[in-house]
Amino acid sequence: MSKNTTLQQIQSAIQSGDLTCVELVNTYLAQIQKTSDLNAYVEVFEEEAIAKAKALDTKYKNDPTSVGKLFGMVVSIKDVLCYKDHQVTGASKILEDFTSLYSATAIERIVNEDAIIIGRVNCDQFGMGSTNENSVYGVTKNGIDPTKVPGGSSGGSAVSVQMDTCLVSLGTDTGGSVRQPAGFCGVIGLKPTYGRISRYGLLAYASSFDQIGIISKSVENIATILEVMAGADEFDSTVSSKLVPNYIQELDFDTNKKVKIAYFDTALNHPSIDPEIKDQTTQLIEKIKGEGHTVEAVPFEYLDYIIPAYYVLTTAEASSNLSRYDGIRYGHRSKAATNLEETYKMSRTEGFSTEVKRRIMLGTFVLSAGYYDAYYGKAQKVRRLIQDRTNEILNDYDFILMPVAPTTAWDLGQSLEDPVAMYLADIFTVQANMTGMPAIALPIGTHSSGLPIGVQLMNKHFGESELLSISKYLINLLK
Repeated sequence: MSKNTTLQQIQSAIQSGDLTCVELVNTYLAQIQKTSDLNAYVEVFEEEAIAKAKALDTKYKNDPTSVGKLFGMVVSIKDVLCYKDHQVTGASKILEDFTSLYSATAIERIVNEDAIIIGRVNCDQFGMGSTNENSVYGVTKNGIDPTKVPGGSSGGSAVSVQMDTCLVSLGTDTGGSVRQPAGFCGVIGLKPTYGRISRYGLLAYASSFDQIGIISKSVENIATILEVMAGADEFDSTVSSKLVPNYIQELDFDTNKKVKIAYFDTALNHPSIDPEIKDQTTQLIEKIKGEGHTVEAVPFEYLDYIIPAYYVLTTAEASSNLSRYDGIRYGHRSKAATNLEETYKMSRTEGFSTEVKRRIMLGTFVLSAGYYDAYYGKAQKVRRLIQDRTNEILNDYDFILMPVAPTTAWDLGQSLEDPVAMYLADIFTVQANMTGMPAIALPIGTHSSGLPIGVQLMNKHFGESELLSISKYLINLLK
């Protein structure tokens, strides 16, 4: 499978007769079985995927021009994305055995272009977590070192790509939940601009932050599937109606063009950063400068305010969004309850994990009378300050570069003892969600521990074409 890492390579192999969709799916299924101890998948759509592959092989044989853009692309989906007639649980007992009545717009669009969905993958419950340990299905392990976390909340997505069980995985990114696991697992993760992809059919955590993201080993794969999923949708009033570019055609970087990149001195010299991550990020900066580009340190005085503001705002939105799971309208209903009040209390107590309950309680507190202005109102003002300052920087620079995380993947169980430490680990990724800007995580090297090190790039709203282009350029520069 390693020789077929892009959709173009797979389609070429099918065209030449060296590969069929059925052979491709069977290879992935074998790899899923081989790596099952990592617990990336919560459900594998084996029979369905093989049947779809057979149908696509027949369709292609009868008329090669009749297949969709994603013909030959095998995809895994995070267990927060609705897929008609399939279970979606948010990795939570509260939605145990819930079957979706419809497909998310993003899912519907890729299926219509002949992508094959091979299974749903594990995640932190409702996307709340940075380790993929907060799941009713148990922990997902990092394929490079199974004693380490894969990151989260899209940890199953990252591992499914890392271990070659699919070509692309769809995750979600509320505060770094695509980019951080991509960085921990040594793959590429894109969080598009807020509103670039419809959120219809995505189980909501924090609606003004959530965005469907993409994980793969290839920038080309990300560009291809992004183009299919992006664009206006009548079912999501927050999605943009801006024209969707041809991302693949715009991937080639003009080597005669010199870009300006900013980085935060406060990030590279932050007390939490691992010395080797700082060193490898600095080496990358020097390498980019060596190609004639401008890379400069810029002041950013709000770095330490990002995490507190983010957790006030997202927990407030979570408190509202998760109120619908009450054991009455739908969701887990406690069998021990004897009256209405007990039904509400016990169903939610039994159905939600400790981390989800923690965030709901925090969100309810910051929205409560007497505390709303002190916490929620102030956090919104901080969000505006962060967005304004980020826009100022991007008026003078093309991109902002910083590490994905201050450390490499940590030990399983480590963050469960100190959830605040887990929250603080999002310090570099949250800015893109606070501002709604696109950001991408790229692998740049390996730590002495053997674990991957990643950096991320961020740019202006709807700048995905430029972001993907510079990413491809940097990956080639690092080879």
